[in-house]
Amino acid sequence: MDGLNNRNSSPRLADLAQLVRLPAALSVPGDVLAGAAAGVGTTPPPRILGTIASSIALYWAGMALNDYADATVDAVERPQRPVPSGRVERRTALATACGLTAAGLGLAALTGGRRALGTALPLTGLVWAYDLGLKSTPAGPAAMAGARTLNVLSGAQPGHRVAALPAALLVGAHTYTVTALSRHEVSGAPREVPAATLAGSTATALAAAALPGIRKRGGTARTGAAVGALAYLASYGTAQVRAAREPSATNVRNAVGTGIMSLMPLQAALTAGGGKAGLAGVLAAAHPLARRLARKVSPT
Repeated sequence: MDGLNNRNSSPRLADLAQLVRLPAALSVPGDVLAGAAAGVGTTPPPRILGTIASSIALYWAGMALNDYADATVDAVERPQRPVPSGRVERRTALATACGLTAAGLGLAALTGGRRALGTALPLTGLVWAYDLGLKSTPAGPAAMAGARTLNVLSGAQPGHRVAALPAALLVGAHTYTVTALSRHEVSGAPREVPAATLAGSTATALAAAALPGIRKRGGTARTGAAVGALAYLASYGTAQVRAAREPSATNVRNAVGTGIMSLMPLQAALTAGGGKAGLAGVLAAAHPLARRLARKVSPT
């Protein structure tokens, strides 16, 4: 499989965009915003922006590392991906992952200091552990759920992250379902797998609309949380219903892609429930754009 290491010393930007799943990064800022809205106190805008940039860099790093680690398997199962197709060298994927990891940790340190690194470092560890060893083990979905949970907590003020924990756990629960489904993208799933993830995402939507503190924030927060939760379930739930009825590889893969992008209305629900209706509206409005971009560059 050394053909994975040769043919393209200067990959095109389009190939690198596919390597890091460029549009899927639109699902990252909402984690930070949901954590900032749910946490105690006001997170300074410069730190929020720095945390978002750090999180995107670490997300892209995980995607590049995934393709580096899976190059041999992808040569058989997903030969169209940049590394097995020869459009991006395997060593370039690893270098990209290392560079983006360094950038993500550097941004975290620059904008939030040691306390920000307190979430960025374990998040990085989970991403690398997942890609290099945990992905095919029973711990794989939990590792990815943990990474997204930490990403939400990174948006809250250091020292006041307990208040953001319920929102973080719901994002983690959603991520668990998507990761569990993703294991069946190539060969299809037993019918009970999408049925189980559908039950999990339904519970997540109900909980997002009824988190503690929403009622105290008034009607706008309650309405925003309910609308966001309904949009989340309408999008991701519909794809899972289709996969449960006919659990083919195509339907499961579509459910995974939809699940990645449906994180945005869930984040909007959590952000609205935290009292930030304007930011929730931005996340909701960005969801259709993200879905259109995902048709051009696959998020899975």
